[in-house]
Amino acid sequence: MSEVVDAAVTALSEKLAGGFDGVAKFVIEGEGAIMLDAGGVRAGDEEADVTLTASADTFRAILEGDLNATAAFMTGKLSVDGSMGLAMKLGAALA
Repeated sequence: MSEVVDAAVTALSEKLAGGFDGVAKFVIEGEGAIMLDAGGVRAGDEEADVTLTASADTFRAILEGDLNATAAFMTGKLSVDGSMGLAMKLGAALA
């Protein structure tokens, strides 16, 4: 697992301490994937209700609060595959 994924798991675990209502996957291009569900946050690449894909820089900016997830999606820096409702819920949780 990459250092980027490790750092992202730690940061997401702090933001989503109570878990996530649904199954989401963040794919960090060239680094790996992170799963979010009711059990918490972990590195993994499994089936999900929604998959969000971004570069490591974009993902880092979203986690640090420098980039809004909705703005990243609207500008093409973040792609979403699956449930748009869950993606919006996740974006709100990361804000």
